[in-house]
Amino acid sequence: MKKKITFLLMFVLSLSMVSAQGTFRFGTSATPEGKTLLVDSKGLILDGKHIIPVMGEIHYSRVPESEWRREIRKMKAGGINIISTYIFWIHHEPEEGKWNWSGNHNLRRFVRICAEENVMLVLRLGPFCHGEVYQGGIPSWVHEKAGQNPKYKIRARTPGFLEDCTELYNTIFAQVNGLLWKDGGPVVGVQIENESRGPWDYLEALKNIAVKAGFDVPFYTRTGWPALRGKEIFGQLLPLYGDYADGFWDRKLEDMPGSYADAFIMRDKRMSSAIATETFSKEELSEDSPSLSSKLSYPYFTCELGGGMMPAYHRRININGRELKPLVICKLGSGSNLPGYYMYHGGTNPYNPLHTMGETQASPGTNHNDLPHMTYDFQAPLGEVGQVFETPFHEGRFIHQILTDWGSELLQMNVDSLSRHYARRGAFEFYNDYVRIKNESGTSHVTFKDYRTEGATIDWTTVEPFCKVDGLIYFIEIRGKKPQISVDGKVYTCKLNKQQKAGKLNVCVLSYEKAKTAYKIDGKLLYAKNGGILYKSDSCIVEEVWTKSPVIAATVTEVKKADAPRVVPMGRQAVAAQPVEEDFAKAAVYTINYDTSGINNYDNLFLRINYRGDVARVYADGRLVADNFWNGKEMWVRMADLVGKKVELKILPLRKDATVYFQKEQKAMIEAAKGDYMLGLDSVEVIERHTLEFNDTF
Repeated sequence: MKKKITFLLMFVLSLSMVSAQGTFRFGTSATPEGKTLLVDSKGLILDGKHIIPVMGEIHYSRVPESEWRREIRKMKAGGINIISTYIFWIHHEPEEGKWNWSGNHNLRRFVRICAEENVMLVLRLGPFCHGEVYQGGIPSWVHEKAGQNPKYKIRARTPGFLEDCTELYNTIFAQVNGLLWKDGGPVVGVQIENESRGPWDYLEALKNIAVKAGFDVPFYTRTGWPALRGKEIFGQLLPLYGDYADGFWDRKLEDMPGSYADAFIMRDKRMSSAIATETFSKEELSEDSPSLSSKLSYPYFTCELGGGMMPAYHRRININGRELKPLVICKLGSGSNLPGYYMYHGGTNPYNPLHTMGETQASPGTNHNDLPHMTYDFQAPLGEVGQVFETPFHEGRFIHQILTDWGSELLQMNVDSLSRHYARRGAFEFYNDYVRIKNESGTSHVTFKDYRTEGATIDWTTVEPFCKVDGLIYFIEIRGKKPQISVDGKVYTCKLNKQQKAGKLNVCVLSYEKAKTAYKIDGKLLYAKNGGILYKSDSCIVEEVWTKSPVIAATVTEVKKADAPRVVPMGRQAVAAQPVEEDFAKAAVYTINYDTSGINNYDNLFLRINYRGDVARVYADGRLVADNFWNGKEMWVRMADLVGKKVELKILPLRKDATVYFQKEQKAMIEAAKGDYMLGLDSVEVIERHTLEFNDTF
């Protein structure tokens, strides 16, 4: 019996150890069809070939079920080929034993759509997720248990809590059973917990629970921050990293406090003090080995590159859209081989009559900030209702296409040269001197240097590579630079949007504006004709275009003027506290009406509201459906949530002396307002989403 136990223990340990061939061994790496997915020190290996995929986060339970397929297709159009998603415990089991896996919570359907759309999927299992969700996704009944039993400790290796986590993992697995990579499904990885400071044995216990539940996947991950207590066992969980352009969680009411600017420089460290990624020493990144040449180390993957950011009540960050490209360029230049974005697609919190589903200072857990009750737009490339934030969407897409066409080559290239603004990896040069707020005039780009291709050498370029199509290399202009390519010692000045010869090579340099319309789909370069985005459906190419409705107009009537603005109090965490429901009795109130005679489908109609004030809320028959902390940007509302109901817009005035952070452009608007506060409603527009279909020849 002792021999059997020893053999079983060795077998279980082998599932997480590293192999002699230099790849990590986690779960089953092969599909029934023979496709393989492995991880080594450099990155992911798909069917024996290194790749640099791009991962983007979307939360299915924050997006209407009817929109999942279309939004996944738009993410793919942006260059995303791995989707990551939190599974928020509080969304699925708000009351103990009462599970909800239907409608927008139908995880199994979401996973099936990912499979049908041919994207890989990483599930972030929790139990704690954060995600700016109430109590980080831990249900209230769990907190009640902890309050009643001192031995029941949340996020700890205690019997009662681990039993509830076992039930959670088992129930999640039942939803995805048969849809893992080994089954031919899309689930390639799972993340255990999130941002845990607990001891290593807590994460180890959760991983063992996940494996026992049935999660047999090519890799297991954790966030590479914050520092754990105790040394972890190498090779059990891949640490994934992150960096953000700014942070709503900061306590300071000033521009770019602390180390946020470090996200915009090249560096040989994976850590970011902005999110406490200080976990590993250099020695802990690799397995112990007497031979350095055979040492296996963790690849440099990210899961939380934040080109976007939520505004908290006390810190109203306004993302301009230029942040995403410099962030990913700095990470690639520094040696990272998997960009992972948080968030790539925004969403809306589910309605809960008992309490907000957003993070709040007043909750028992995850109570550092006040976030909106409903909106989770995140100023992401694809927003709360699927609207396109053009600059990060396109500039990110340009880089992602480079990784699709040249990623296998780039991954093999080490960092040869690195300084704050410049890095070289083999034949790829990375440059960035843009820093959010501090140097908005900076530039960011990737160029070739001594790149061998098609029997020629590209000595250097002042244009950025984009894609390869039928023997033609497409580039994109770097605005402000003369478009030139040096091939085999001869310099060629390029005309924009014209194919031409550059020595032995066929090249075409697209203007920046032309590139925004260009998509490589099934090996062809197609162009959007109407300024929208292109993606592939089952049988055709779709161009999605958003325009102001030419036939439907919103009629706005002021029914109550605002009372004197409230005095903004400090919350439990010593930052400004958001208003409570009773405060909206002092708000300006407007009714919104519109004539939609003959309209049968409201799914493609939205309200775009431009206002000035502190906080805005939209109610449908008295129920809160949308809210917004003013940061200078518009508010979006799905009209499908409003149909046939009395629609009220409430806006609280913003005191000029509120202890709230705003950027200089918003500060100027506040100061320009007459009197002691700012309040105004500038427009309420009906926006239509159009989908134009073309055959595959376009």
